[in-house]
Amino acid sequence: MLEYGTRIVAGVTPGKGGSQVHGVRVYDTVREAISDVGQVDASVVFVPAKNAYDAVLESIENGVRLVVVITEGIPLHEELRMVNYAKLRGVVVVGPNTPGLIVPGETKLGIMPANYYKPGVVGVMSRSGTLSYEVAWQLSRSGLGVSVAIGIGGDPVTGLDFVEVYDMFLKDPRTKYVVLVGEIGGDYEERFAKYYAGLSEKKPVVAYIAGRTAPREKRMGHAGAIISMGLGDYESKIKALQESGIPVARRVSEIPTVIQSIAGK
Repeated sequence: MLEYGTRIVAGVTPGKGGSQVHGVRVYDTVREAISDVGQVDASVVFVPAKNAYDAVLESIENGVRLVVVITEGIPLHEELRMVNYAKLRGVVVVGPNTPGLIVPGETKLGIMPANYYKPGVVGVMSRSGTLSYEVAWQLSRSGLGVSVAIGIGGDPVTGLDFVEVYDMFLKDPRTKYVVLVGEIGGDYEERFAKYYAGLSEKKPVVAYIAGRTAPREKRMGHAGAIISMGLGDYESKIKALQESGIPVARRVSEIPTVIQSIAGK
């Protein structure tokens, strides 16, 4: 993140206060860090799962307005509590289990390979980290580029969903098109399709759904990627998206072509 140009003002690790990592001072608590460095716009949580809940709450309690939670494996009940509490406090949580977010050429809060992201006009919202890297690379190669990319996270409970991220993209003048990268499990995609269909003003969306050949009742990678009781399967997501007027690419490599065809119209 430092190499990309993100302004990292402090690190926080209990017991490591006073040390330095890559030239950045480390503090024992978020409160100490903020009282010393002043305003902090975001916190990026790399804390192990058993302590991540406390780390997120510490950021919220000390006035941080954006918390990016990279950590995977946080207990579900703790995810529910911290996400609900963040919403009550007006704090945006990205994740958990996210690669983070990036504004190409400006700032990176996360773990994505930044060289895959070239500045452009397509907003990317994704449940999958590695798939979002591949999508960004295809968009960058095609010349379309990426305006903003946000990984909403691969867990059953996340701070943001596709609807909330899309609303942000609607307000962003640099974003002309949106790519939704979904996967089997849950109903994030179906809920977004219903929302999108009811909008009077919208930006074009192209979707890609992972998990076409996944066996049922088996978790595939993410905790949220499980088809259960006939809900959240590949076919239902494709149907919901297409019926809402959202084209679905069968392969990641097809996404730029689909966007270019929309632009041509």
